[in-house]
Amino acid sequence: MKGLFVFIGRCLKGIWALLSFTRQLVLNLLFVSVIALLIFLFLPEESEPVVKEKSALVLNLSGPIVEQRSYVEPFEKIGGDILGNNRPTETILFDVVNTLRYASTDNSITGLVLNLKDLSETNLTKLRYIAKAINEFKAAGKPVYAIGDYYSQSQYYLASYADKILMSPNGAVMLQGYSSYPLYYKQLLDKLDVTTHIFRVGTYKSAVEPFLRNDMSDAAKESASTWLTQLWGAYISDVAHNRAINSSVLSPTMDQFLTELTKTKGDLALLSQNLGLVDQLMTRQQMQDTLREVFGEDQYGHVNQISYRNYLSTVASFTNPNADDIAVVVASGTILDGKQKPGSVGGDSTAALLRQAREDDKVKAVVLRVDSPGGSAFASEVIRAEIDELKAAGKPVVVSMSSLAASGGYWISLSADKIIAQPTTLTGSIGIFGIITTFEKGLNKLGINSDGVGTTPFSGVGITRGLSEGASQAIQLGIEHGYHSFISLVSNHREMTLEQADEIAQGRVWTGQDALNNGLIDQLGDFDDAIAEAAELAQMQSYNIYWIETPLSSTEKLIQQLSDEFDISIKEQFLSQLPSSIVPIAGGVIADINTLNSFNDPKGQYSFCLNCSN
Repeated sequence: MKGLFVFIGRCLKGIWALLSFTRQLVLNLLFVSVIALLIFLFLPEESEPVVKEKSALVLNLSGPIVEQRSYVEPFEKIGGDILGNNRPTETILFDVVNTLRYASTDNSITGLVLNLKDLSETNLTKLRYIAKAINEFKAAGKPVYAIGDYYSQSQYYLASYADKILMSPNGAVMLQGYSSYPLYYKQLLDKLDVTTHIFRVGTYKSAVEPFLRNDMSDAAKESASTWLTQLWGAYISDVAHNRAINSSVLSPTMDQFLTELTKTKGDLALLSQNLGLVDQLMTRQQMQDTLREVFGEDQYGHVNQISYRNYLSTVASFTNPNADDIAVVVASGTILDGKQKPGSVGGDSTAALLRQAREDDKVKAVVLRVDSPGGSAFASEVIRAEIDELKAAGKPVVVSMSSLAASGGYWISLSADKIIAQPTTLTGSIGIFGIITTFEKGLNKLGINSDGVGTTPFSGVGITRGLSEGASQAIQLGIEHGYHSFISLVSNHREMTLEQADEIAQGRVWTGQDALNNGLIDQLGDFDDAIAEAAELAQMQSYNIYWIETPLSSTEKLIQQLSDEFDISIKEQFLSQLPSSIVPIAGGVIADINTLNSFNDPKGQYSFCLNCSN
């Protein structure tokens, strides 16, 4: 009887502990809700920004340029910050372009000031689309000035489109070129007694090389060298044209660079001016004086100006209620199975957006905007099949490739009526791989062994027992079948033989220009060209652009806003404990781990381009 009372007592104690935990959780959530409510009630209401008569638009972009704003769950954000993977403020590519185009016709805007010090390094393809809008702004007869203490490579690319580039006397233009230097883990995995089982098809499928080798293979170097050289050639060609200088100035040998730097006694700012990269060296005060002379000043002596984000809120959009729609679905990020939030491509969620366009009678054509290194092969096929359904419903589909549409990113594109990419887009990388890590060696060294019985040859196969030769052969056959399915789709939809598809596949990365030459895409162009092509295929004279996105709930919107306003940056506290010299390496390792952790294909088959995604 005593034992019964003890048992009942323990049960009641457990229930009380559970209730106490639940109560504490509810109280915490209630506290956070009250704080959020107080913030919204007592923060002063911000007045709508007003454009002063005759103002300069200051394009003070910050963070990375993205196709679509990402949504991050609060706990993922905290965890990401701890691991050094927090997300800075994002700038939407299409917001920037639309704002510049609107400003070019706004009589209140008299010019443009590029203040790009907070802009993160950005792929050339996205920079070119913004540059196109800057040129349109200049064509309206309005001056463009660039100001900066120094210029990173991406910042300088946009600055080169300015009429005048001003830089601090202590500044520099930092052009490093393009490169691909992944981290390789084979030696580390060997030391840790981790067995990495790799299954792949494709001579150039280098996504798994970091786990197989300690260096880059010759095939991977050949492929990467080709597309890196083409991208850098496009960069220096554009900048040299803008600055009316010889392209060799932008890509000197080390000896040539040191000779020129010696002439200025190590003064990088003076070197930049001597080479024609900047027009004048000025202090910040002198820059402000120059801008006041050009754009005038207000009653307080400040330059007549309005910032990009304030002006963005005043930009009006026009919708013709009598016109049909061209739907735009953005597929940006790693392709994952199931439903995903914006910022990733979910097989189910992206297919649902395409289905929504198919079932909407006002939608007559669809543009799929792809900016993805790939991911789950299963999810990629779910999305591609939905494109087939759109076409069967009589709605043309045009793919607009952004910076990257490789591996799974190409898989979801290949069924479209038209595929349009820019010359600097990275695409192709048609291949499949699988990766399984097992720890039987390390466990055995620790004196931990696994033994037992199973009902099939696959029973017990896993991280503690490794893979049998038969299981490895079975997985490899599955990978080869996936590759054959991939190139068969390419063959059928791109009107080439299976042999031709295999020849240009093999996991090799191509630029948009090369992809056009080998038949992987239909034409070179940007997002505007894709919209025009969709309208032509659907025979639409007038249309609205309808962006179909996964809606966020009211709670998710509130959390996102609070997260943006009160950023919990634990990352800095975590990484501050590390020597500064190894922080970049730690960040690279964490990025690779996060990539592997995100993979969730149900069959473990992936079509992903690791090198070009970095």
